[in-house]
Amino acid sequence: MIQQNPACPTPDWLLRDQLIEAPAPKVVEWLFHEDSLTRRLTRLSNDHFSVRPLLEGWQRLRPDECAALQLPDGSEGWVREVYLLGAGQPWVFARSVAGRAALEEEGLHMDELGTRSLGELLFSDRAFARGPLQVCQYPASWLPQAETAAGLWGRRSCFRRGPLSILVAEVFLPTVWRAIDHAADSNKERR
Repeated sequence: MIQQNPACPTPDWLLRDQLIEAPAPKVVEWLFHEDSLTRRLTRLSNDHFSVRPLLEGWQRLRPDECAALQLPDGSEGWVREVYLLGAGQPWVFARSVAGRAALEEEGLHMDELGTRSLGELLFSDRAFARGPLQVCQYPASWLPQAETAAGLWGRRSCFRRGPLSILVAEVFLPTVWRAIDHAADSNKERR
């Protein structure tokens, strides 16, 4: 179960040019990469990518999510929290949310995704337009209990199709940075 702390201050979600102190170049490159993260993680894991659902259901959305989706504070929406895994290890924590009325109107059944990647669905449907990527150091209290480390970088963007907006946040866990470093070292050795 995810531990939510409503008293936790909302982070400042920043565009790339708003970063005062940017993280390491490899972190910036992964945070602002425009292609599908699912596809990128699939390549990094040598096709050993999978999705592990953690939580799905109707919930009251956080104020920052309501603002990003242009919904009134306290709006209810569908919340889907998953791990994106590489070789069986959680590499990324993802939280996707959509407002109830628009989701029901558009007939997108996020509740039927199961272990399918929402990102793959969004990137394969050309009707969805992706908004700008924003980043922050994700609040530890918003992470699954097993991952409550401070200072983890996350990103989010809003995918829009007509009246439907889906906000997708992805938090990069320490295990993915180790996998990225290992892949870079392996590539250097092959040269």
